Amino acid sequence: MRFSIISALCFFLFLYSTEVQAQINGQLKTLHANEAIDPIKLDGVLDEESWQVAEKGVDFWQYWPSDSIRAKTNTEVRITYDDNFLYVGAKLYHYDGNRFIINSLNRDFQGPEIDGFHVNFDTYYDNTNAFNFAINPSGAQREGAIADGGTGRIDVSWDNKWFSEVKVTEEYWIAEMAIPFKTLRYKEGSTKWGFNSFRLDGVANERVIWTSIPQGFSMSSLALDGELIFDKPLKKPGPNISIIPFIAGGSSKNYEDGTPRDNNFAVGGDAKIGLTPGLNLDLTVNPDFSQVEVDRQQTNISRFELFFPEKRQFFLENNDLFSNYGGETSRPFFSRRIGIAQDTATGQNIQNTIHAGVRLSGKLDKNWRIGLLNMQAAPDDKNGLPSFNYGMAVLQRKIFTNSTVSAFMVNKEAAFNDTEKTYDIGLDHYNRVLGSEFNYRSINGRFSTVAYFHRSFTEVDTLNKEFTTGLTATYLTRRFSLTSQFNEVGDDYTAEVGFVPRLNFKRSFTQGKLNFYPQNNGISSHGATVEYEHIWNDDHARTDQLASLGYEINFRNLSRAAIKGTVDYTFLLDDFDPAREDNGIFLAAGTNYTYKRATWEYSSNTRKTVFYNFNGAVGEFFNGKIFNLNGNINYRIRPIFNFSVDYNYNRLRMPEGFNDADLFLVGPKFEFTFTRNLFFTSLVQYNNQLDNINLNARFQWRYKPVSDFFLVYTDNYYTSPTFLGVRNRAIVFKLTYWLNL
Repeated sequence: MRFSIISALCFFLFLYSTEVQAQINGQLKTLHANEAIDPIKLDGVLDEESWQVAEKGVDFWQYWPSDSIRAKTNTEVRITYDDNFLYVGAKLYHYDGNRFIINSLNRDFQGPEIDGFHVNFDTYYDNTNAFNFAINPSGAQREGAIADGGTGRIDVSWDNKWFSEVKVTEEYWIAEMAIPFKTLRYKEGSTKWGFNSFRLDGVANERVIWTSIPQGFSMSSLALDGELIFDKPLKKPGPNISIIPFIAGGSSKNYEDGTPRDNNFAVGGDAKIGLTPGLNLDLTVNPDFSQVEVDRQQTNISRFELFFPEKRQFFLENNDLFSNYGGETSRPFFSRRIGIAQDTATGQNIQNTIHAGVRLSGKLDKNWRIGLLNMQAAPDDKNGLPSFNYGMAVLQRKIFTNSTVSAFMVNKEAAFNDTEKTYDIGLDHYNRVLGSEFNYRSINGRFSTVAYFHRSFTEVDTLNKEFTTGLTATYLTRRFSLTSQFNEVGDDYTAEVGFVPRLNFKRSFTQGKLNFYPQNNGISSHGATVEYEHIWNDDHARTDQLASLGYEINFRNLSRAAIKGTVDYTFLLDDFDPAREDNGIFLAAGTNYTYKRATWEYSSNTRKTVFYNFNGAVGEFFNGKIFNLNGNINYRIRPIFNFSVDYNYNRLRMPEGFNDADLFLVGPKFEFTFTRNLFFTSLVQYNNQLDNINLNARFQWRYKPVSDFFLVYTDNYYTSPTFLGVRNRAIVFKLTYWLNL
């Protein structure tokens, strides 16, 4: 019944969206790019004749704090090109003197308060994928990939080599970019790209954009782009081949096990080969991820596994093609299952050696995308893992204007040295997941829907409930949004390379938001949110239920406040102890609980030297009480230094006979960006749920563009029974070099 209602809703919204496919912001804006008539010198001056005659993109609109007026600051953008480079020149006038908000000098800067100039290029003009390039007044660069029509965040894990210069004057600052054509993917002979440009100005406290986009939509929404028109068909880009070798070494000792010190040295590397303008081959041999930022720990008082984001660049590039399937309740592919194991003593995630890997990904033409991934991991004797081969194949077809249909297969197979298949772990010899997804997005970006069906295959095939399926429909306007979902995960569904925290349930979820945009006061927007979730299975008409009502206020000074009231119902299918003690006192399976709580959240103005956010909850928790408080406090000396402290406290008070708990997680972090090429980060984490203190310190020297030296020190200590007793300790170095051929 619920599925029928959602299907009817999707059909109605589809019909409605097709009636309103005109551009939200009216006439399509265009910017013409003519071939350069003289050599471009990258100096941040824009005095060449090519810049003088280039068409200017002007008349930027404000996106925030209002979306219906022209920008307070003037911005001009121009584009030209030659055989090898696409050039972008921008003149960005000051609002109140040449003052800027620059949090750090690090690459891939992020934050709504940070000054910066951005350009987006939809090179296949398919309203689906695009590239983002950005620069701030200090000259720090950022590049990223845009997927799913620009409905999500820009993925800044995509790295490539390009060039830029910045010059600051009393009236304006100039950004000049030279982007090699061979770093972009586009069709030979194309004359039109989707294009947009936006600017963040922290002093003027505004975000402005070349084509007008309503609040509620992403600033990178490709459906609302303008056009970049070239004066002649583009030539085929030159070969794009990059070799990135590395050497690494280090020393570690496990004091807990009393094993001898382990000294190691490794050589490996990556290669990036542009087979065609749209298709890229990535190779890795003996990859080492020791330089990757350590995970932020989490306190777990839920019944299910927690999700940790992927941070390794090899897996993040073209992430949408491999990982954006299913949803938060069932992801068929989760790259952290590859090359990461959990230390059974500390609970920390550690490296599981990968021998080699290959990935082929990108566009075959304007309508077809392909993704092939294969990785071979080494056995992990300590954690009982044999050598596994991991693979994924994806074929995606663009349909309509900017919608897609995809088919994929994920494969995990153990590698054995004998024919008896003998190994002492509870995994099958192989696990495969086949799936199909349909992703529809209307031309105006208002309506989207995703439908999927996945099925798993193992050696012990029950032919029963080995599937997951789902349907999500979203309708979005400036004033309101409505999302409705249905998904089901079968009792026998197995995705060992995925993230599936729960089996055997059906779930319906509906969320509605209503937004108001007052004029001429300190509030940018405010509005109410209503949510309802119902979960059941074949044996129980209701296992979980949630209803909530919340209100959110966004202030023009970038601060934010929100409150929410929630009523939960839970029928326990298994014994559960939120405190996770070892004394065997549980909330018993077969019991049910209805409990109410209030939550709140406040974030201060991030433009200030000191800023903070805190959120929490108070109320009932199963048959007891909970008080939760978490957030962070930050102190900045821009752009050199940032000190922050993340904190999380959960106070559980249960009836007599059950376990109370006071769970603390504190993580102070020190970040130094001495120059655009020299960085130091240190993170300390104390987690009494794991009885562990972790220290991670990382030094990075970018001695050439995209080429780095890393020195990383890590320590883990007991907190009980011996405070600050050493568990393990390691120091490693890594030297990488990016070579373009």
